Amino acid sequence: MPPRAPLAMPAQDFGTAPAVDMPGTEAPDPIWRIAVFLPALILTGLMIWALHGLFATAGMTTLEYVLLTLIGMTFVWVTLAVSTVGVGLAGRFDTVKKLPEAEPLDVALLVPIYNETPWDVFGNAAAMLQDLTRQRGGHRYTLFVLSDTQDDEIAMQEWQAFTSLQASAPITVHYRRRAENTDKKVGNLLDWITGWGADYEAMLVLDADSLMTGRAIDRLACELAADPKAGLIQSFPQLIGADTLFARMQQFSNVAYGWLLAEGLAHWARTEGNYWGHNAIIRTRAFASSAGLPHLRSLTGRSDLILSHDFIEASLLRRSGWRVRFLPRMAGSFEETPGTLIDYVVRDQRWCRGNLQHLRLLTTRGLHPVSRFHLFQGAAAYLMSPAWFVLLVFWALLGRDENTNVISYFNEANPLFPNWPPAMTHIDSAIFLVVMYVMLLTPKLTSGIVIATHAKAVKLFGGRRAFAGAVLLELALSIAYAPIMMIQQTRAVLRAIFGHGTGWQPQQRGGRAYPLRALLAFHWVETIVGLLLLAGLVAGLVSWWLVPIMASLVLAVPLSALSARSVAGLPLRLDNPLTLREPTIVGNARAARADMRARIEAANVPAE
Repeated sequence: MPPRAPLAMPAQDFGTAPAVDMPGTEAPDPIWRIAVFLPALILTGLMIWALHGLFATAGMTTLEYVLLTLIGMTFVWVTLAVSTVGVGLAGRFDTVKKLPEAEPLDVALLVPIYNETPWDVFGNAAAMLQDLTRQRGGHRYTLFVLSDTQDDEIAMQEWQAFTSLQASAPITVHYRRRAENTDKKVGNLLDWITGWGADYEAMLVLDADSLMTGRAIDRLACELAADPKAGLIQSFPQLIGADTLFARMQQFSNVAYGWLLAEGLAHWARTEGNYWGHNAIIRTRAFASSAGLPHLRSLTGRSDLILSHDFIEASLLRRSGWRVRFLPRMAGSFEETPGTLIDYVVRDQRWCRGNLQHLRLLTTRGLHPVSRFHLFQGAAAYLMSPAWFVLLVFWALLGRDENTNVISYFNEANPLFPNWPPAMTHIDSAIFLVVMYVMLLTPKLTSGIVIATHAKAVKLFGGRRAFAGAVLLELALSIAYAPIMMIQQTRAVLRAIFGHGTGWQPQQRGGRAYPLRALLAFHWVETIVGLLLLAGLVAGLVSWWLVPIMASLVLAVPLSALSARSVAGLPLRLDNPLTLREPTIVGNARAARADMRARIEAANVPAE
């Protein structure tokens, strides 16, 4: 490591708003936010009003009010996604402004790692640094690999990879391993900032699986240099390394549909954007002075680390007057994704615990209203799964007609249960579900139509026939996996509420197949719920519209096994521009990984 250059990073007081010493950001044009939130609120209000009128014909009960609330909660988030897509479409007509000239920055490239595969981390770094030398932005870069690895064998391989990279890297490379990984990634970055942060005007935070082109890195540095009020600028990472069916499904969705939602988010969030924890550049002194995180005190008096720290850090930066921006159109920013359903769920469980903490921070003094919305939205993304599950139970109890309506059957014995109108048992409930499905699929269908109607765009996906097949397959897989994710996220919420966390383990990135015993142990709840629905269908007690949900849950184990299937050899591989025309940096990184692995393994072969 270089000589120390300490920079203070005090923990912030959530109960006191800081005095903002800088003018901060000007008020954005409200038209984009009105265009997102007003239609969503109007449509949700109309839905609730119509259902209330239907329920009220037989008299309202407390349980019916609860059900009406759950419907409103789920529907408003669906309509927000639809209106965000609309804003994204309109925003595509905006012109990109040319950056003004600015003084070059000293930028630290930070790669925090924890028990990762060393040759993958340092191979990616080698490819990025080599590509960075081709840039002419004038910025000065230094790479820091910040290890929290606790496995001594992996740590030895990290040191070997570091010395190999250091000998050939075109820029200065440093490596630091902490003896104790106090406060995980938050503590890792805090240790660097308070030890060496004063020497660097900006830090570009990367994950272990991050990969960025030199042009993308330089673009972020130029954007930050040209905007002295910007505290953080987030890129839009695209997914790479998707060799399994589940990972390829996510990659296709990210490339084909994600751009439109990202465009809409950037337009209504404006300078009150968010931070995803990686592939973003941050003004070091702004971050140090305004984003230090204290521990939270639980109801039992336990000291809790803030897990999903990135959302909070973005909110604190904005609270201190700094802009937090999002660049959805910037190419060359990549990350990997979990290869199987189980790996995805395990990562999702960690995120669930962290995002639910955000509810405790909504009362933080001085936060911008949009920052509060980001925090609430992060928690609501997981709370919607229990809401959907409760709605599923209600509609299962509604039965197929008045004679099989389980809720009405119990009404005479227990007046707390609602007395449903007969029409609600099949016709109106089916219409409501159809509306919900259409709204859920609208963002994807809109993006698909936009691509299909542009010859150059659809050509990047292999032509109209290949693109149409990929869209249909992705939609089918999404519908199949959605009920399983609903059950898993409901379990994650309950575990988080009752303090039964799974810990913060390194992400599995290899897409390994799991044995049958592990699949059964992981998906037994979904399977049982699916079998109960199947029994209701066979007995004639459950409406037939639940068949797709029932089938997904009953087949949770084989669907999970299918998620690990390699796409090689499949007739429909969900091809997209990143698979049909692999970015040069991705190929270079793969070659650098293989070379780094060969060097490490050769160094560890015992002499004969």
